[in-house]
Amino acid sequence: MAEDITKDTSKKIENGDRISVNYVGKLEDGTIFDTSLKEVATEAGLYNQMRNYEPLAFTVGTGQMIKGFDEGVVGMQVGEEKTITIQPEEAYGEYREEFAREIPNNAVNFTPEIGMKLATENGLTGTITKVNEDNFVVDFNHELAGKTLVFSVKIVSVEE
Repeated sequence: MAEDITKDTSKKIENGDRISVNYVGKLEDGTIFDTSLKEVATEAGLYNQMRNYEPLAFTVGTGQMIKGFDEGVVGMQVGEEKTITIQPEEAYGEYREEFAREIPNNAVNFTPEIGMKLATENGLTGTITKVNEDNFVVDFNHELAGKTLVFSVKIVSVEE
């Protein structure tokens, strides 16, 4: 008997399914911070020619995605669009002051500049957020920590 290769588009997504989605990620103020759609990235000034703009594939419920995104797609179907609002604790966590470190300028052999990225020996990456004549601050919080994220998601495919 020939196998039925047509996808069941009425299937509701559940944990363990491999899915692909197109998405636009925004902050509450409407600022776009990430997207899988080239035209949206271009309009938002985020276009990166090194990136492939294509649907994002992941296995639901395996921790590949932030918790709120993972849980937000459960129950959706192919072709369905939905807006998922994710609080910080289900995304990148609350902003933690103790993750911002003040370092004396004379402790490093470069001139610190705001926006510069630094990596520690143990693999943490931080961003310089403040510079004055004596010190600078390196913030090791995720850049989206403490922020509520709003994703527009469209399910492209589902595989069990």
